[in-house]
Amino acid sequence: MGLNSMQFISDMETLSPDSGSMDSDIYRTLGLEELRKGVFRSPRVLMLLSSLLDRSVQKNEMLLETTQIKDVVTIFHGLRPPTVSIRNYVDRIFKYSACSPSCFVVAHIYMDRFLQQTDIHLTALNVHRLLITSVMIAAKFVDDAFFNNAYYAKVGGVSTEELNRLEVKFLFGIDFRLQVNVNTFGKHCYELEKESAGGLQIERPIQACRIKENWSSKDDSTACSSTIAR
Repeated sequence: MGLNSMQFISDMETLSPDSGSMDSDIYRTLGLEELRKGVFRSPRVLMLLSSLLDRSVQKNEMLLETTQIKDVVTIFHGLRPPTVSIRNYVDRIFKYSACSPSCFVVAHIYMDRFLQQTDIHLTALNVHRLLITSVMIAAKFVDDAFFNNAYYAKVGGVSTEELNRLEVKFLFGIDFRLQVNVNTFGKHCYELEKESAGGLQIERPIQACRIKENWSSKDDSTACSSTIAR
């Protein structure tokens, strides 16, 4: 966990929920302190973020199917949905990127900013690329140590060249607004915590993003599908 992550912890513990920020209990509940304590199980924030994104994808896809709204096609859109669930993809990123759990909260904030700025709808065609890009950028901003783009590309199932393009597009999409204040961080933590009251997570069988590498399972033999826009 980097110095910026540790500063998040320090800031959160000095604020109360009444101020609109997360208290230390919520912080611990999400599992954002677990790496500092030497506990290496999957933090709860991963499950809640996956559930929130999965429900957003289903809601948006239903909206697009039942209305005349047309989605904005970008380089984040694949030709077909990957075969891995959002939850498994998030778990994979956490396992192999070794980034702090706080990165996933910051990544969620970045995704919100990107979607609001671009009017893109989160769907099964773009959620995976948005995830790997936003988590990578968050790790670079929050953590002291992080891998290079080539490594994140391998974890995410895309080429290094493609991830480089995605990173540039994403950064310009949010006007390089990478700073996250304590109140914004806390607000998103509470939003994720409320997801636990929203019922069981629904994981639709959206196809999988497979990655050929030494640590892959025997079924991981192909990369993500090509994007629609380049």
